[in-house]
Amino acid sequence: MDTSRRVVRYTVAPCAFGHVLAAATERGICAVALGDDPAALVNDLRRAFRAMPIVRDIALPNHWMDALLDYLHGARMDLDLPLDVAATPFQQMVWNALRAIPYGETQTYRQVAQRIGRPRATRAVARACASNPAALIIPCHRVVRSNGALGGYRWGIERKRALIAHEAAHVELCAS
Repeated sequence: MDTSRRVVRYTVAPCAFGHVLAAATERGICAVALGDDPAALVNDLRRAFRAMPIVRDIALPNHWMDALLDYLHGARMDLDLPLDVAATPFQQMVWNALRAIPYGETQTYRQVAQRIGRPRATRAVARACASNPAALIIPCHRVVRSNGALGGYRWGIERKRALIAHEAAHVELCAS
């Protein structure tokens, strides 16, 4: 990712899962993070993009934060937003597979590995999930262990549990 002359703009908003930070360049969203402490989210963003200017901007382009908040409030089931994230080819493959997991459903790390044609790469899939910079848009919370356990989640296991339950509840509401 060429960082010359690029600026990262971000905003933070409260939500049902604590706070959500969304950051974007002119090309698309480069980070989405969840947490309890807005200052910690901003500090993490500054560490991740230390070579680029970081500017608070409450009106991200194209109402991207509105889309994220609509998703978190159950008013939206898809987040087909433009991304500007650095990734290895393997990470990109995994993240594309995660974006194909339907809202309200989960898959195992093994299923994702099989889906990308790398059935023995279960741990590498887990690492790609852990390095995901764009929570929700790249829905790594939809990936669980083969035994049904949640596995890890960069933004906390309880948030992962809550996001899975949140999606399942909204799918159920839509079905009835």
